[in-house]
Amino acid sequence: MFDFFRQFVLFVLTAVAEIVGCYLPWLVLKQQKSAWLLLPALMSLSVFAWLLTMHPTAAGRTYAAYGGIYIAVALAWLRFVDGVRLTSWDIGGACIALLGMAIIVAQPQP
Repeated sequence: MFDFFRQFVLFVLTAVAEIVGCYLPWLVLKQQKSAWLLLPALMSLSVFAWLLTMHPTAAGRTYAAYGGIYIAVALAWLRFVDGVRLTSWDIGGACIALLGMAIIVAQPQP
């Protein structure tokens, strides 16, 4: 159970690093914010790539499971950073994605 929780936290940190790394250039390009934001964006995307290597399973399985967490974290970002209220469809979709992630991560290891 501890290993599952550890992987879950690692997935969340990975998703946050990716979202920050993509959000900052979006601010530069869409909202004419300072180009200096590209430096922390580059650092965040570098951390994202490094965190992906910390996951204990094969890359393809890691990416598949990560997708479920990414959906949930992106929706949390939508709510708490962008200030957009989530719909029941958003929440239901995130729950299904998280269930898929849990099934992939919890499978018996050979």
